[in-house]
Amino acid sequence: MSDYWKRPKITISKTKSEWVWDIIGYIIYVSSILLLIFNWSVLPEKVPAHYNALGEVDRYGSKWELIILPCIGIFLLVFMQVLEKHPEAHNYPSRLNESNAQQFYLHSRKLMNKIKNICLIIFSCIIFESISLSLGWGYDFGMWLLPIIFIATGIPIILGIMGQRKIK
Repeated sequence: MSDYWKRPKITISKTKSEWVWDIIGYIIYVSSILLLIFNWSVLPEKVPAHYNALGEVDRYGSKWELIILPCIGIFLLVFMQVLEKHPEAHNYPSRLNESNAQQFYLHSRKLMNKIKNICLIIFSCIIFESISLSLGWGYDFGMWLLPIIFIATGIPIILGIMGQRKIK
């Protein structure tokens, strides 16, 4: 039988940092969707649809393809929100027990919250980038987009692993 079924179910209130991350992530994400909606009528029929590792457009597609980005973002939001609400389902080291479960759960949930909101912000940046390039606004992340994505997701994960090691 899996350890999951033996783990304690604990209700832990959201922390201030989780609320702040949610507010920032949701505002930026909703803003990017509103930007797409308000500029839909002026977008050309062909827009950047894919970027290579240097941040250069290597494929153009229909502006309807831009709808894929918010849809993936919504899927990730819902999926990661469910995982956030059930930290007992996360993966933990064998030293998890009744006395440290709350610490592990809170730590893991906070990491999930950060990653969820960082993903929303990244999708928002890609939406903004595609709109900006399509309309000639001159804003371009270029070759910085991929390193920013790796750093933005990698640092919280590395810090999360280091923080989890400190839990006794």
